[in-house]
Amino acid sequence: MKKLVFCLCVFLLLSGCARPLSMDTVGKEPNFAGVVEEAREGSLLVRVNEDEEVCRTSDLVSVSLDVALGDSMTHFSVGDAVRVYYDGTIAESYPAQVDTVYAIILVKPPEDGQVR
Repeated sequence: MKKLVFCLCVFLLLSGCARPLSMDTVGKEPNFAGVVEEAREGSLLVRVNEDEEVCRTSDLVSVSLDVALGDSMTHFSVGDAVRVYYDGTIAESYPAQVDTVYAIILVKPPEDGQVR
């Protein structure tokens, strides 16, 4: 009986440690901005802004539309300026690939054409 109570307590403590996914928590994750070059079934091809850290690896990134945050947009058009929040892992290929995506946000480009 003691084992059962102990295991139940450990389970409850560990399950309470997972933070819920929301825009507040997603906003702290690695991210980059760019412009949609191609919108495909299940993925986007994003041209990364030159001032982004990710651009040092690849100017194009294939981004999965399997987005973790339920209220995130998943329908985009060519030319849309977006910000992609992801887990920080980028597959080194060309184009680079991001599979674990938390959110994709549509942003308005400023007058100079760069997405911030």
